[in-house]
Amino acid sequence: MKIKDIITNLSNFNNSSPMDDDALLDVARKLIILESDAIKTLSNRLDESFLVALKMIDECENKVIVSGLGKSGIAGRKIAATLASIGEPALFMHSAEAVHGDMGVISKGDVAICISYSGETRELMELIPRFRLQGVPVIAMTGNTDSALANLADCVLDVSVPSLPWPYGILPTSSNAVTVAVGDALAVALMVKRGVKEEDFALLHPGGLLGTKMLVRVSDIMHTGKALPVVTLDTRMKEALVEMTVKRLGVTCVVDEDGKLKGIITDGDLRRLLKESSNPLELTAAKAMTSSPKTISPKNLSARALHIMENHNITSLPVADDNGRLMGLIHLHDILKLETDK
Repeated sequence: MKIKDIITNLSNFNNSSPMDDDALLDVARKLIILESDAIKTLSNRLDESFLVALKMIDECENKVIVSGLGKSGIAGRKIAATLASIGEPALFMHSAEAVHGDMGVISKGDVAICISYSGETRELMELIPRFRLQGVPVIAMTGNTDSALANLADCVLDVSVPSLPWPYGILPTSSNAVTVAVGDALAVALMVKRGVKEEDFALLHPGGLLGTKMLVRVSDIMHTGKALPVVTLDTRMKEALVEMTVKRLGVTCVVDEDGKLKGIITDGDLRRLLKESSNPLELTAAKAMTSSPKTISPKNLSARALHIMENHNITSLPVADDNGRLMGLIHLHDILKLETDK
């Protein structure tokens, strides 16, 4: 877009009548759709270059240096922070500050990620000779694969997006979203490639609920013994209701004579029985329960329990061993309480 066109559009935009709330919501929604569409098309463009970049980062002997300017620099900060959060030493080096002394952080064994949508950012291009002198390979993230940056890089990741109409194209919206998405994809792929486990990730996030939850095992916080709500298959529902009420968890587990978990009865099951049966309290637990409930091993971390609960919209999860024997019960509040107990 030429400067005169930008001025014309700005003038028209400023002189237009005020937009109502619905129109403004439509503008916001359209932008989100445009950004999501840009990310969707990006997934089809990932190719061998992505694998090359992933290999370069995985084999990095020292640290990953991410550099960019302006909005690209902000995206770069996010990428560097994400890589560091999974255990890959990474830092952000501002392109403009770098040429005034910050290049001292560059050393042999590094890998550089240079971000410039145009691929012609002067301050960024001035860094390339220093990277070359140190033998640092360069990964370019650019929307112009024919640019100077792309031609000088060892690997090029295409983060181009379709040209957007006014006013959506005047700001680096979709391009930044796509750049961050590629960075996230590199980080997640790197985690999978290296076999990073929840425990490993938690060690890097000791603060707050994230680290607390991830480092606590289900066996440490589950309800057991007298605190565990449990009935047998032939228990009448009126007795099961007493068990649910006394244990105050809103559920009771159902086991067979060998202690193996066969089902679970929840408040929701009680509401269902009130509609379906004329005398629900005389039914046996075997008739009232939800069979084959979701379970978790006592060895798992509480973060895994939370993940299962969120995915299946439940608040309680029976804990069973490898043979299906009931070991305990973990409730959503047990996990959330970890934050206040920290």
